[in-house]
Amino acid sequence: MLTENTAPKNADFDWRTFLLRWSGEWADALPDDEVRDADDEAARQSRWLGLPPASEERIAAMEKRLGRRMPPSYRSFLQVTDGWRHAGGFVWLLAGTADARWHDNESGLADVFEEYLEEDAEPEERREAGVWRRGLQLDVESDATYVLLDPEDVDEDGEWAVYTWAGWRADAPERHRSFRAFMEAMFREFHSLRAHRTDGVPEFVNATTRELDARVEEARGDALRGDWERALKKLDEAKGYGRPRAEGLGDQIRRLLGLTYMVYFRELVTDPTYASELLPLLVAEHASSSHDDNGLTFHLRGADETLLSRARATLEQVRAGTYRYTAPGPFGEAVGRARELAGRGDTDQAWRALTDALPLWEPLGPDHIAPLGWVADPLLGPLLTPERSREFLSTPRGGRPDETPSPTPGLDPPGLDWLADRETGIGHRGYRFVLVEGVPEDLPGRLGDEDERDAGLGAPMTIGETRQQRLRGTGGVWSSVSSDRPVMMVGRAGAGWSFAFDGHPNPFDPERFVSPAASASSGTRAVAVWADLSGRHDELFFHLSVARDGVEEYAFTYAEGELRRTGEIPPALAPDGFFTSAEAATEAERPLLRAVAEHFDVRLPRHALLNGRLYSFTSRSWTRPPKEGEAVFIWGAMG
Repeated sequence: MLTENTAPKNADFDWRTFLLRWSGEWADALPDDEVRDADDEAARQSRWLGLPPASEERIAAMEKRLGRRMPPSYRSFLQVTDGWRHAGGFVWLLAGTADARWHDNESGLADVFEEYLEEDAEPEERREAGVWRRGLQLDVESDATYVLLDPEDVDEDGEWAVYTWAGWRADAPERHRSFRAFMEAMFREFHSLRAHRTDGVPEFVNATTRELDARVEEARGDALRGDWERALKKLDEAKGYGRPRAEGLGDQIRRLLGLTYMVYFRELVTDPTYASELLPLLVAEHASSSHDDNGLTFHLRGADETLLSRARATLEQVRAGTYRYTAPGPFGEAVGRARELAGRGDTDQAWRALTDALPLWEPLGPDHIAPLGWVADPLLGPLLTPERSREFLSTPRGGRPDETPSPTPGLDPPGLDWLADRETGIGHRGYRFVLVEGVPEDLPGRLGDEDERDAGLGAPMTIGETRQQRLRGTGGVWSSVSSDRPVMMVGRAGAGWSFAFDGHPNPFDPERFVSPAASASSGTRAVAVWADLSGRHDELFFHLSVARDGVEEYAFTYAEGELRRTGEIPPALAPDGFFTSAEAATEAERPLLRAVAEHFDVRLPRHALLNGRLYSFTSRSWTRPPKEGEAVFIWGAMG
C-alpha cells in the first residue's frame, strides 16, 4: 500500500484506508505546541484530516464551473473527502470542490518562467512554463507553496500531472505524474519531516515506520546475499519516508556503483563503528571536488574531536596520494595482496584477489553491507569500473552462502599493440618504454638519474600526474633542448619482466638520442621502444633497441622515411618486413608492437596505465646534450 507501483489503478485506489492511516499517524505525532487552530485540534481528536465527502452533484457542479471533467484520482479523492488539511509540511489546506480554481497567472510566475526560456527551448520546457496560465490551483492555505493540476499534461489513464513550486525550495517546479502520486509524495514528506525531528518530540513510531523498518532490515539481508538491486529499491523507498538506516545503507550501494552526488553516509560516517570504512570515501570525494574544508566539517557535524582529527589526517593522506586501506581478517590479507598487484600494474589479478576473498568479509556492524574504504585507496580505487561494481555488489558476503556471480572479463588486452589505438589517451607525442627482465624495484637503480638512483620507487602516480611532475622539474619547458628526464610509471610486464613507461615523451632528436637499453641491462636483458606519430607529416617514427649484460645487441630506428639499423636483428623483428614502402610505414606500428610482445612474451597493463596509479621514478636523460656548435634538430617539433 505504500508504493504506487504495486497498487491498483488510480481510479480504484483505496483512498479512505490510505487517508485514515495518514490522519491517525499525524494525530499521534502532533505536539501540543504545533496545533495551529481549532480545526487542527478537531482533526487531532477525530483522527481525520479530511472533510465530509463530496457528493456526485457537488463534483458535477464543480466540473461545470471549471468547464472540465476532473482527472480520475482527484475525482475519486473528492468522493472520500472534499479537501484535505496538512498535505505534507507546507500545504495547510488543499482545495475541494468549492475552492479549486484556475490559477490564470495569479502569481505572476508565468512571466518569470517564460522570461528565462531560450529561443530553442524544448516543448517540455515551454509546457512547464505555461502551467501558471492554464493550471488548476489546489493550494488554499500554504507556506508560499503552489499546487497546480495541469490539464494539458495528461497520461494514458486521463490523469493530469501535478506541479508544485515554492521559491524557497527549488528553482523549477516539481512534477508528479498524477494527483495520487502527489498525495503519496506529501505523505512521504510528512513522514520524512517527522522522522528527522531532533527537538525533543516523542519518538515517531507507527504502523508505517514499523513496516518500513522491517523492509530496511530485509534490504540489508538482500544486499549481503548479493541482490543489491532489490535492496536498493527497498532502501530508496524507506529513504523517501526518512527512515534513519535507509540512507546510510543505500549510500553504500550507491557509492560502489560510482554515484557520489549527495552521498554522505549520513549518521553512519560519524559512528566510530563504521568510520574506518566510510570516512575515507567521504574525505576522498571532498578532496576531489573542493578546497574548502568547511564542507567536510559540515557533513561530519556531531562528530567528536577524535573523529574530526582522524578526518583531517585522512584528508592529508588522500591529497598526498598516500592513503592506504586496511581491513581485518582474511579479506584484509587479500587487500594487501591486491594492493601489491595493483602497484605493479596487475590490475586484473588484483581485482580477482579482492573478489575471491569477498565471501570471507564480515561487516563491522548491523549497518554495514560491503567493504568500501578500499575505493579511496590510490592503488585499489582505480580497479573499480561500472561492470566490476555490479560484480562486487552481486557477490554474497558476510556469511551468506548464495551462488557467486560470474566474474567480469579482464580489462587488459594481451600484448602491446593496444598502444597503437590513439584514442586510448596516451600522450599525443606517442610513448616510450623500457622492458627489463627482473623486478620493478630494480628499475630506479638501472634507469634512474644520479640524484634519485638510490631513492627507490616514488609514490604512485597517474599518467597525468607524471606529466605534471615532469613539467615542474623542467620549469614548464617542453623540448628536447631541456633535460630529457621522464617520470616513468613502473610495473610488471608479464612473467619475469618489468616495465618503465612514459606516456608524454619529448620530441625525438635522432642525432642525440641515447637508448637506455644498454645501461638497464647489466646482468640481464632490456628492451627499449619509442614510437611517435607527431612528425611534420604524421609519419611514424619507431625505435627498438635490445641489450644484454650492458651491451647493445641490435637496434633499428625508422624516421622520416629512413631506416637505420645495427647488429643482427632476429627475423621476427627485422624492420624490412614492416617498412616495405612509405605507405606501409604508416601502418607498421601495430604489427611491430605485436611482434615485440610475441618475441619477448611481454605485455603492458592498459587499465593501470590509463586509469590507475603506479609507482614511479625519474629516469636519466634519453637525449645527450648538444656538442659545441652542433645544430639541434628536433624530430616531431612541427607536430
